[in-house]
Amino acid sequence: MVAAAAAAVATGAVLARGGDAETGPATIRITELQTEFRRVDAGATGRIGDVEVLRQRLYNQRVSQRPIGNAYLVCTFLDRRTRLCNGTYVLPRGKIVVAGTLDSRLLYEVAIVGGTGLYDNARGALTVTSTSLRPRRDVLLFRLAG
Repeated sequence: MVAAAAAAVATGAVLARGGDAETGPATIRITELQTEFRRVDAGATGRIGDVEVLRQRLYNQRVSQRPIGNAYLVCTFLDRRTRLCNGTYVLPRGKIVVAGTLDSRLLYEVAIVGGTGLYDNARGALTVTSTSLRPRRDVLLFRLAG
């Protein structure tokens, strides 16, 4: 009887969470290695309108030395320093989409604006901290709020 009640409670808990996709609260800490960088010059004086296109390989060194995914970012310069960036982080169980402005790629924070798969409707913030410039490596801290 106790086992049947416990099974009913467990089933109810699973069914209660089965509705809308939830992401978080959770934290994901991984690293990245920049594998490609291109700057497209808009031809104007300074950097205004120039575009940076980046490709990165994602790692979770605590689990494996092999890459776990990729990232793709496109940043457009709004003035000599400020960039407006959009990016997608492709992870094993889904994608996380980010957007925001930054003045330096050494340390910045952008908004998590959505995702797919496990990260469907993700919200929160991504903090990026540079650890090496040659080759370019960063620590990525995704703080998922829900």
